[in-house]
This record gives sequence, structure tokens and C-alpha cells, in this order.
Amino acid sequence: MIGGIYSDEKCPVCGGKYRDFGTYLACPQHKQCRASRFRVKFGAVNKRFKSYSEAQRFLTGVRFKTDECTFDRRDYMKDNPLSFTNTSKKWLEFKKGDVKPGSYRSISNHIDKAQAFFGDMNVKNIRYGNLEDFSKTLSLGGKTKHNILSTLHNFFTWLKRRQEISEMPDFPTVSYDLGYRRTVDKVTQIAILEEIKRIAPEEKTHIGIMLLTTYFSIRPNEMRLLKEGNIDLGNGYLYIPSSDSKTEYKAIPLIPEDVEMFKSFDLSLFPEMPFFRHANGRPFGRNHFYRYWKKACKNLGIEGVDLYGGTKHSSARALRRFHSPEEIQRAMMTKTNKAFERYFRIESEDARMVYQSNRGQVIPLKKTGEY
Repeated sequence: MIGGIYSDEKCPVCGGKYRDFGTYLACPQHKQCRASRFRVKFGAVNKRFKSYSEAQRFLTGVRFKTDECTFDRRDYMKDNPLSFTNTSKKWLEFKKGDVKPGSYRSISNHIDKAQAFFGDMNVKNIRYGNLEDFSKTLSLGGKTKHNILSTLHNFFTWLKRRQEISEMPDFPTVSYDLGYRRTVDKVTQIAILEEIKRIAPEEKTHIGIMLLTTYFSIRPNEMRLLKEGNIDLGNGYLYIPSSDSKTEYKAIPLIPEDVEMFKSFDLSLFPEMPFFRHANGRPFGRNHFYRYWKKACKNLGIEGVDLYGGTKHSSARALRRFHSPEEIQRAMMTKTNKAFERYFRIESEDARMVYQSNRGQVIPLKKTGEY
């Protein structure tokens, strides 16, 4: 049979090696001399035990797993390669080159919390109950818990793809209600834009926030990082790299007046230069747009409306009077790749019509005649 129980001790009388007698290890010549330290050798597996019975149970177990073809020597290796901590560290290294820095920070934070709970537990042994217990230890909101479990689901999917585990564990469901951002009507939004234009020392501050109210498919940080080379005035598009992908982008069709606005700037010299930059060439800071939005709101006595709520959410809500939900959804724009060519002409014109409405040039709906 494969494997056996051995000892590094020797007979104190004759110096001979101990032999396995079925229930103990002893010297063949002096059976009163028995071993007190035990080691199971099973192929590459070499594991110590304090008693013969423990060693025997272990040896019987690995022989049984071998017979049923479930034996995995990594389960018994000293460096524990299948522990949650070790495998999740490896996954983070894989993700580091696959996602953007902001996304990586989020999943790294999620994995840190899971590592503190699961530690050296073998990933093959993690089941629904373990995940549910972990979820209950998190003193966080439902949406955050959901996001953490979603990260773990992606991690276990990766493990299964690599055949590190044979089956995915079931995951607990976390219910949550999304909060609502406070929004403003179109008249108030325009008043805030006018106040930003008045107080901001640089024209591009007003331009950036105005574009956010018009092209509500663009996130504030995506707008801030817009490069001059991503502005295609020939075809009338902004090509916005997606915040959560390195390979995809959003193709945003510009309305004619914004094409003319961008033409007033010299965009031909530095394609890699951020469009939104100070006179000294330094790019706008991450909170630049937000800071001026809040300052304008304070000057006008408007409270509780953040940049995201006052641009994206307010614009989308105002458009419900003029456009169908399907039109608004298309104007939100999907991530774009080669499939973009399939809907380039039709959906781009739909989006331009919706964006034009954000500037107050509203096209009435044929069905209702409402303005």
C-alpha cells in the first residue's frame, strides 16, 4: 500500500529503526522500546504527529482520497498554497494588471476584510455557511456587503476557471435599498451653472460642469481626465475611456454648438494633454468640479445637492418630460468596443437629440405634443 508511518527515533538499546506493528512503532529486537514521535510519508506529503492513532487516521484518510481520486497534495503542503490568504493574494496580483487603480483599491479592501476572517482556511472547504457567517461579521450597509460578496464571487469564479476548486460555493443574498440623491429642476441647474461661470476664474471650469449636465453619461472624473486627442471634431464625438475598464470606451456624440465650442481651442498640438487643465498646464484636481459646484450652490442657498445628483440625476429626471425611457437609456451610452459600429448612426442621433434637450432646445414628442 502507498505510504506509511515512520519515526525519526531509534532503539536506545541497539540503535535499530522502529517498525510498524499495526498499532505502534517498536524495535523488532526490543519491542519494549517504542516510538513517541511519528511521521506519515505519502508520496510528496510528509506530516508529523504526536500519537500513532493520529498518524494512522491521517494515513487511512489520504489513502481513501486517493482511491476516490480526490487526493490533492497541496492540501497538506507546509506553505498551504490553497489557503484563502495565499490564493486571494495571487488573485489580487492578477487583477492589478487587469483593472483600473480605483477598482483595484475597492477589491483589495474587500479582500483584506475576507482575509481577516478566512485566514488560512482552504478555499476548497469554504461553503455557504462560512460566507454567511463572514457577511454577518461586517458592520456595513447592505450595498457595501453586496459589493464585497460580489468581489468574492468573482474571486471564486477565477479559482474554478483555474481548476483550483471543483465547484463554486453558494453565496448568501444581501438585500438593500439604494438611497436617492437630491436633484434640482432644470431652471435651478441653469442658475447654478451661471453662478459657476461668474465665480470660477477659469472658463474651462464652467465648460466642464456644463458638459456634465448635458452629456450625463459621463462621470465627473471621466470628464476631468478627457484628453485633447479624445475629442474628434471631424465626426463630432468625445471618446471617453471607461472608468472600470482599460480596453473599452464611451463614444459620446456632441451636439453642434459644442463642436463649435471645442473648435475655439487649439487641440492639434498635444493629444495626450488633459483638456481640463490650468493655465500653468497642471490638470484639474480630482475635486475641482465638485468644489466649484458646491460653492455656487452655497452662494445660491441650495443645500444637499452634490455634483453627481445635480448634473447626471437632475438632467435625466428633467428629460422624462420630453423623451421616452428608452431614449434616455440610450443616451446614457454603453461601454463601447468593436460592436459600436453596429449602432453608430441610429443610436448616436438619438443621443444627440436627448443631449440637445438638456440645453433647452427641446423637440416635442409626436405622440403627446408636450414640451
